[in-house]
Amino acid sequence: MADTVLYEVTDGLATITLNRPEAMNALNIATKVALREAVQSAAADDAVRAVLLTAAGERAFCVGQDLKEHIGLLAADREAGEGQTMSTVREHYNPIARALVGMRKPVVAGVNGVAAGAGFGFALAADYRVVADTASFNTSFAGVALTADSGISWTLPRVVGPGRAADLLFFPRSVKAQEAYELGIANRVVPAAELRAEAEKVARELAEGPTVAYAALKESMAYALTHTFDEALEKEDELQGRAGASEDHAIAVRAFVNKEKPRYLGR
Repeated sequence: MADTVLYEVTDGLATITLNRPEAMNALNIATKVALREAVQSAAADDAVRAVLLTAAGERAFCVGQDLKEHIGLLAADREAGEGQTMSTVREHYNPIARALVGMRKPVVAGVNGVAAGAGFGFALAADYRVVADTASFNTSFAGVALTADSGISWTLPRVVGPGRAADLLFFPRSVKAQEAYELGIANRVVPAAELRAEAEKVARELAEGPTVAYAALKESMAYALTHTFDEALEKEDELQGRAGASEDHAIAVRAFVNKEKPRYLGR
């Protein structure tokens, strides 16, 4: 894994850190490959019970595609008569977004600065966003004559509603932290100096929680958005059976009866 993405697992929490602060954590090919490997590793590792996605530096969480590299790749495509540059959506962005949304464990994004383009998309692919009061969000795509990627056409309307999503996508602008909170993009807004500690606290709490139940909650919410009420009730029945059979449920019930704090095993 390249040093542009740091990956560490401690006590059930996988921390993935974008590490190109000098480039505002822009996504060049090496970074996209490393990020894809990191999120897929976290998704596949049963020892990982929660994920924290964050970034180095103070200015940016991730400004999306590295346009300096992108310009060179487009020129090479034109010279070769090929169109390989945009295959990055299929090769990198889609697998990253799919792993973040689909992994059976909660993902927290600690957004320390600007989140634009795919950076915004990956933040939205997380289940919970802790945002610095100095951070901002920008879809950016239409500003460089591109359409949505990184899953944002799916996640953004679900978070802010179709009308607001259309406004933010057709007319890209900087959405400051407080407005992001009001729109539902940010779950918590904290002083910038406290961002890393608060994001780690939230992620750590989730890593110590009932992992099977969290996975079921993710699945049930995603399912309910595209199915009827009766179908959602059936899915709840199915998933509640799964959660009710988990060791963590038995632990929680015993702890409740004994007036103790449960110590979950994540299974």
